Amino acid sequence: MHIKELIIDGFKSYSQRTIIPDFDKQFNSITGLNGSGKSNIMDAILFVLGLSCFSLARVNNLQELIYKQGHAGITKASVTITFDNREKESSPQGYQQLDEI
Repeated sequence: MHIKELIIDGFKSYSQRTIIPDFDKQFNSITGLNGSGKSNIMDAILFVLGLSCFSLARVNNLQELIYKQGHAGITKASVTITFDNREKESSPQGYQQLDEI
């Protein structure tokens, strides 16, 4: 199982819906200039997987995960990950019948 697509909307530096498709199952690289949002992509993945320690995402509370903390008119953040689940031997228990999670 591996990430197939990531959708970020209103999360940290991503004010507009941003779709990151076509993850490779073996190797992926995130590159860009300082301040372009590379770490925020990783924070978004951590958030979906159950971020329990805010300091890992460099924030103090949930409000700081929303773009400009809600001061720019964006009042909610969402992150969606689609997992490719076609390799059934690595599928989570109870999800073997699904090709995507």
